[in-house]
Amino acid sequence: MNHLPEYRTLLLARRERLLTITLNRPEVLNAFGAVMHIEIIDALRFAATDPGSDVIVLTGAGRAFSAGGDLDRMEECIANPAEFDREAADAKRIVFTLLDLEKPIIAKVNGHAVGLGATIALLCDVIFAAESAKIGDPHVKVGLVAGDGGAIIWPQLIGFARAKEYLMSGTLLTASKAAEIGLINHAVPDAELDDRVGIFCRELLDGATQAIRWTKTTINLELKRIAHALMDPGIAYESLSMRSEEHRNAVKAMKKKLKKRET
Repeated sequence: MNHLPEYRTLLLARRERLLTITLNRPEVLNAFGAVMHIEIIDALRFAATDPGSDVIVLTGAGRAFSAGGDLDRMEECIANPAEFDREAADAKRIVFTLLDLEKPIIAKVNGHAVGLGATIALLCDVIFAAESAKIGDPHVKVGLVAGDGGAIIWPQLIGFARAKEYLMSGTLLTASKAAEIGLINHAVPDAELDDRVGIFCRELLDGATQAIRWTKTTINLELKRIAHALMDPGIAYESLSMRSEEHRNAVKAMKKKLKKRET
């Protein structure tokens, strides 16, 4: 059995032939900073070629799956837009690494999945969420275009009209509502989440490994075609919005609001 890589912002664990990747910045609700952007790509690439696993679970440590973008990191990118452009390229790699990975990936959404966190969860193959979790892509709430994958996957799951409604408003949906409209597969009581994910993973592990992988690969061909068409313009529009006064003002307002909560 090969050694599992170690990361600053992720935890990897293998049990039998199940590999679990845990987003591990609980102090900031697993928000994506510069390091996590890079490490999640490396971890997924490891998972793709890991001879010791056949099924991947992606989850978060602590109270959240992932809060999405890190506000401190947003301020750094505002001050130095080249940092954002580099990070945008990472976002594209995250999307295609998820879509290229042949092994089934199960999202265990233990808490809120927001922005890029929501995109990553929705690009997994089957999504289980705790009933207390909320999911949404509020890029617009900080003056940004939802260009890092949300505009790709939301319409495929719930149709264009609903996707536009939720992406243009930045609404966060309860897990139950998300399951009702087909955005995720299952909303389950918090206490049952681990068991429900475990049961489904066991079903996959006991199944025909190659048939399962190649079925996923065939389905993902269309998603990859769409991603190839939309990722570059989506990132370009998001890059433009990152340089806008709207974005700068929105980040300032959000940080001010958070400071008031802390005092």
